[in-house]
Amino acid sequence: MSGDTSHRSPQPSPDSSTHPSPRTLDRRTVLRGAATVAGGTLLGVAATPTAATAVAAPRAYTRADWNARPPTTAATVLNRAPDRIVVHHTASANSTDYSLAHAYALSRSIQAHHMDTNGWADTGQQLTISRGGHLMEGRNRSLQAIGAGDHVVGAHTASHNDHTIGIENEGLYMTAAPTAALWDTLVETCAWLCDVYGLSPGTAIVGHRDFNATACPGDVLYARLPDLRNAVAARLGTAPVHATAAPVPNGHPGPRHPFDHGPGFGPGDPAP
Repeated sequence: MSGDTSHRSPQPSPDSSTHPSPRTLDRRTVLRGAATVAGGTLLGVAATPTAATAVAAPRAYTRADWNARPPTTAATVLNRAPDRIVVHHTASANSTDYSLAHAYALSRSIQAHHMDTNGWADTGQQLTISRGGHLMEGRNRSLQAIGAGDHVVGAHTASHNDHTIGIENEGLYMTAAPTAALWDTLVETCAWLCDVYGLSPGTAIVGHRDFNATACPGDVLYARLPDLRNAVAARLGTAPVHATAAPVPNGHPGPRHPFDHGPGFGPGDPAP
């Protein structure tokens, strides 16, 4: 795809909290050797688990599948793992069209908003889940980077894009709950990311409002993040996360229009 030519940027010097642990580095070394096996995900087909991964990769639809526009510049890839998985909502309508065709159209609409309205180089988030439970690649090079244990820098959480991977969940979840299909795919996707990157769901899975002044991912979905962490821990076969829902912050602005879920780019972030 035009504009997707691979390159790697020099590793920045973040604080120690964004450095992967030795365990993560060891896992990523093994994952690089298994990249060709895991490549099935890059073709829109769930990869077969290898000795390096305990969790199967979910079915993921590529940018080619949903006919993405070429980015104006290729995404920056950092040769290290992210340390947080940020859960978002798209702040768009709670559609009852659960088809794959609708999921593809959703991805194109998000990309058009991010490129044409925000002036960004491409879709901001790395992954998108439709209300029908379809998982799609967002920013260019995202699936390739995940398969290698690396991190594509997105534009979804202001001033924290260098160490967070973002999942957009279609819908507005201030008062409504996500569909069962979306929820199941979110659990599956977070378990896959935690396994690939060696992350603990108890600390890695957060909401957008944990970093920025925003209502995202909505009061209802945010209140379910403890359930999400425990569901992911169960998938990974690790101990349950004993945590209660964090208080819902007050005074955060709600979405102004569809696909505007709060600050996605801020000081210190690379160009979006």
